[in-house]
Amino acid sequence: MNTEPLAPRPATPADAPARSPLRFVPHVARWLLGLPLVIFGLNGFLNFIPPPEGGIAPEAMAFSVALMETGYMMPLIGATQLVVGVLLVVNRFVPLALVLFAPFIVNALAFHVVLERSGLPMTCVFAALWLYLAWTRRAAYSTMLTAR
Repeated sequence: MNTEPLAPRPATPADAPARSPLRFVPHVARWLLGLPLVIFGLNGFLNFIPPPEGGIAPEAMAFSVALMETGYMMPLIGATQLVVGVLLVVNRFVPLALVLFAPFIVNALAFHVVLERSGLPMTCVFAALWLYLAWTRRAAYSTMLTAR
């Protein structure tokens, strides 16, 4: 049995990023993406956020009405947003949460580019946060993105 005291580990260049204030950026990005998703997901069930007073384009309204008339799509969207938001906020299964949220980002960008441009700036912010978080977790996707 070795009874010698442990020597302090010398600082290495790899330790430098751990002391950097930038180490908090992924955590802030997770919260900035996750918390609104929790709120919007809950709103899908509790309807506490009033709809916008200004009208939206007729094509966008037709698309939204079609989603509501299916009877299952809006609850599915709300539940997915809620689950993804909670996973991001509690920092569990973040790569899975980002994969689950990917189709929503793609559809939101397409919706706001093609049908209703008013929400495009906020959608771009969400897309940028999503891309940043996916980039920080890119190692988790390496096997999924390997051609076989």
